[in-house]
Amino acid sequence: MSTETIGVAPWMALPETQAVIAALEARGSPGCARFVGGCVRNTLMGKPIDDIDIATTLTPDAVIEALGQAKLRAIPTGVDHGTVTAVSNGRPYEITTLRRDVSTDGRRAVVAFTQDWSEDAQRRDFRFNALYVDIHGRLYDPTGEGVNDAREGRVVFVGDPTTRIREDSLRILRFFRFHAWYGRGDPDQEALAACKALIGLAEGLAAERVQKELLKLLAADDPRATVRLMAATGVLSRVLPSVESPARFEGLVAIETEQLFENDPELRLAALLPDDPKIAEQVAERLRLSNALKARLIAAAGASPRIVSWMSPREIRRVVYDLGLNTFSDRVKLAWAASGRSATTPQWRGLLALAETWTPPAFPLTGEEVLKAGAPKGPMVGEVMREVETWWIDQDFIEDKFSIIERLKAVVQGMAF
Repeated sequence: MSTETIGVAPWMALPETQAVIAALEARGSPGCARFVGGCVRNTLMGKPIDDIDIATTLTPDAVIEALGQAKLRAIPTGVDHGTVTAVSNGRPYEITTLRRDVSTDGRRAVVAFTQDWSEDAQRRDFRFNALYVDIHGRLYDPTGEGVNDAREGRVVFVGDPTTRIREDSLRILRFFRFHAWYGRGDPDQEALAACKALIGLAEGLAAERVQKELLKLLAADDPRATVRLMAATGVLSRVLPSVESPARFEGLVAIETEQLFENDPELRLAALLPDDPKIAEQVAERLRLSNALKARLIAAAGASPRIVSWMSPREIRRVVYDLGLNTFSDRVKLAWAASGRSATTPQWRGLLALAETWTPPAFPLTGEEVLKAGAPKGPMVGEVMREVETWWIDQDFIEDKFSIIERLKAVVQGMAF
């Protein structure tokens, strides 16, 4: 099963990493713990490493005991499924006992622990996620194809795709997510056919799981081809029934790529939805998005005031004052993406630049000044202030306090109290 060595990668040489492996091997034996999954795959593909996951032949109780003896913190994050999180000098390591599935219902699995690395590999989703490497950099590829898949950018299920999906229907979305991040060229046709045939199984997935996979997919550098694939297979409409056309989404990704904006999965989600705050709210509730993201989607979906590339500086300031910089920026990018014009069009970039360099002033009028001008206490104070503020905005946020007070007097005199 050992095919080659990848050497000791920097993340493997970290003192924190070495301490965790040493603790496990002291309780078990040399080689009882190996790195697995994304850290191995990404090292082979030359991509950044996020999480460091470890597989072991030790039972969860033995893992907790080993970490305790080494004075490392152990968190029982998923003991029933064999997972313990070790914390070494503040860095987390997810440690999972080798497992095999006893039964599954498409969402949850009943597992039994095993000592067999090949058996553990057979229950994983994709071949390039079923790779293991020991602390010395020796690579283990139980399926025989995981290394080639990683190096060639192929997303292929372990064994039969239909069986893997029936074990956990979230793997349909995971297939597209991994293809968006790591796939090169055409997708695996057997996997694609299975995803299309079994898409109905995704109906019962927890909203939080769907949300997590969808936002991860949209965070890929260029998920356009994958989203097209999802649309063509009917998967996209199952996940987001409100999607009308991915065209604006594709335009947004092009803008981000060419203008060197950061990938913004939340705005990309907004780009897939129509400009209708009610629909944005429905999608947010369907996916159980956070209140902050829900508010952002609803604000971005607003159609008024209309955003166009030929807005004057005065109009830009007025809208930024009304919407706030973040919402204005979201709506500019969405309008730019929907315009069908080149991502390098300077007018759109100019709107953003002006907005980003302008600090909206505070309205320079107080309730006390309104009262001194003759307005009675109560709701009329707010009404007078709103009337003066509207004039102040029309005057392009005039700074002349004398003129503002004169306008205040005129408004108070003109109102019947």
